[in-house]
Amino acid sequence: MLTTKEIMDIIPHRHPFLLVDVIEDMEPGVKAVGRKCVTYDEYYFRGHFPEEPVMPGVLIIEALAQVGAVCILSCEQFKGKTAYFGGINHCKFKKKVVPGDVLRLEVEMIKQKGPIAIAKAVATVDGKVAASGELTVAIG
Repeated sequence: MLTTKEIMDIIPHRHPFLLVDVIEDMEPGVKAVGRKCVTYDEYYFRGHFPEEPVMPGVLIIEALAQVGAVCILSCEQFKGKTAYFGGINHCKFKKKVVPGDVLRLEVEMIKQKGPIAIAKAVATVDGKVAASGELTVAIG
């Protein structure tokens, strides 16, 4: 398990944009599972939406990408590098994520060629899919 501090040793994200609380399980370069406990204190709920707070879908995808970045940057050949978004494909949103939810973030690398990796990513709440898609990561 990786704590927030250990995650910040791998990726450059910081509050308020670090969207992963913990990495629960990981096989570097292959797969990782992270968790985000969504609270009422999240900065984006002040405007999205004040009467019905919903985590923006783009931030769910960003949280998945951060888990993917931790996974790929934990490989020896990429330590100390930065992972950038290269693309998002087949993205779907199926369930609202609201304060009090625990977002499970699962990423599995399905293809890698040099500094480019493609990952299958799924975010769930209580076992139900909230968002899914394929994420392309470019390491620089």
